[in-house]
Amino acid sequence: MDIHLKSYAKINLSLDVKGVTAEGMHLVEMVMQQILLCDEIAMDWTPAAETEAEGLQISLETNRRFLPTDERNLAYKAALVMKEMYGEDLCGKLAINIKKRIPVAAGLAGGSGNGAAVLHGLNVLWGMDLSLKELCKAGARLGSDVPFCVMGQAAENAALQVRYASDPLASHCALATGTGTDLEPIRGLESHIVLSKPPVSVSTAKVYQGIDHTEIPERPNTAELIVGLNTRDLSRIEKNMVNVLENYTLMEYPTVVYTKNKMQELCPGRAVLMSGSGPSVYGLTDSIKQSRKICAEMARINRESFWTRTTR
Repeated sequence: MDIHLKSYAKINLSLDVKGVTAEGMHLVEMVMQQILLCDEIAMDWTPAAETEAEGLQISLETNRRFLPTDERNLAYKAALVMKEMYGEDLCGKLAINIKKRIPVAAGLAGGSGNGAAVLHGLNVLWGMDLSLKELCKAGARLGSDVPFCVMGQAAENAALQVRYASDPLASHCALATGTGTDLEPIRGLESHIVLSKPPVSVSTAKVYQGIDHTEIPERPNTAELIVGLNTRDLSRIEKNMVNVLENYTLMEYPTVVYTKNKMQELCPGRAVLMSGSGPSVYGLTDSIKQSRKICAEMARINRESFWTRTTR
């Protein structure tokens, strides 16, 4: 038995840090939006009755040689979590193949999306009939972005849409609070975008540690942003597209500053924002034609540049 799913990237329309828990976890308030840029995940399941496998045997392949193919990969880990939580007695061979397109370590939840796709795929292949709430619970054990990816993939993947047609958690956009796993589906943004990742790695942990000691002159008004999304008021939306993590990342990584400045030059008067802790920067555009033109310019400075749009 096999299944093929698309694992979509996300961007942050806003990101605010509201405090820190006693355990050192940062409390956030952010709006997460799924986009069409995606990886492709193929899963093949052979149950023990058709093989000599004992327990769960996992093999993982990817077109990015530098990525781990063991428990360090969230897709691999997702299979272990699903077996532990919901399929303790399942035995057989699981083959996972990941075709990466989303830049790695880019603030776009690429790895988180891969983990979410495996949760969805195994739910189908193992005939579990789990709800999105249950899959999000499993996803929360993998990382704070995984539950949102579970929601977004359910809304966009044709192989999952019928299954979750009546589930309100199947959504392309959500308000995330707490440690990022408390999610409320909201109306999403409809826009073409250009996305560009500078050739630098940014440590999410370092950024969150650094933001605690960084001045934040402007914060998003999340309530106003949501009103703008509900009413399709683009000026209100763009006014409140603020990511407070920029205050640290832009200070520490000049190449991200250069990327954002160039994007602002090519998208005059439009919202340009860093996604997550960076380093990826995106800008809103008016059309595919404009997106392609801007993307070609951005690709001259950052090879990993893409034109795409939000899912809806």
